[in-house]
Amino acid sequence: MSQSAKTSAVIIGASGGIGAALEAALVEEAAFDVVHGFARSRVGSQYLDLLDESSIASAAAHVAGGPPPTLVIVATGLLHAPGRGPEKALRDLDPDWLAQVYAVNAIGPTLIAKHFLPIMPKTGRTVFAALSARVGSISDNRLGGWHGYRASKAALNMLVCNLAIEERRRNDRAIVVTLHPGTVDTALSRPFQANVQASRLFDPERAALQLLDVVEGLKISDSGKLFDFQGELIPF
Repeated sequence: MSQSAKTSAVIIGASGGIGAALEAALVEEAAFDVVHGFARSRVGSQYLDLLDESSIASAAAHVAGGPPPTLVIVATGLLHAPGRGPEKALRDLDPDWLAQVYAVNAIGPTLIAKHFLPIMPKTGRTVFAALSARVGSISDNRLGGWHGYRASKAALNMLVCNLAIEERRRNDRAIVVTLHPGTVDTALSRPFQANVQASRLFDPERAALQLLDVVEGLKISDSGKLFDFQGELIPF
C-alpha cells in the first residue's frame, strides 16, 4: 500500500477490536505519513461519535488540515447491547432498538462518507470501506432472524453502492466498498461464537491483516460491491 506523495489513512472505530488492530497494522506498515484513529471513547481531535454529525464534521476538518486521506475504513457495528440482542423472531421487534441499530450500522457510516469522501483526492486510487456482514446479503439469507442487524447491513450495502456511483463522477479511480471481516473474536461476536469452528474464528490482528490484503487487491471495477475477508464477492 505504498504511496508516492504524502497521504494519510483514517480508521473510524479505532477503539474496537478490529478498528484498533487496523490502526496498529497501518502504523506498523508505515505506508502512510499519518494514520488517524477516531472513536467515541477518545478525546480531543480523535473524538468521533457516529450518532453526532457535528463530531464527524470536526474529525473530517482535522484530517483535511494534513496529508489527504487515500484510505478510510469505517470499522464500527452494533449487534447487541446490555439487555438487547439480535431478534430471533417477529415478536422481538422493537422500534427503538431498530432505530438504534440502523443509526449505528447504516446512517453513521453514510455520514462518515458524507464528510470524508469530499476530502479524499480527486485523482488517483482511493479506497473508502465500511465493515458490513455476510448476513446483510439478501440473496444469501437462509436462516432469517436477526432482523435489525441483517436489514441495517443490507441498507449499508445499498448506501455504499449509491456512494460508489456518485464518487466515481468525482474521481474515476475511487473505490467505495463494504467488507465482511468474518467472525472475529471481539465483544460484538463473543455471545455467538459457540458454533463457530476454531479455524473460522479470527483474532483481531489476523482479521485486520486479511482486510488490508483485500483492500490492497481491490480493482476500480470492484467499487460499489461487498467482499469477504478472502476477497471473494458476496452478492447483495
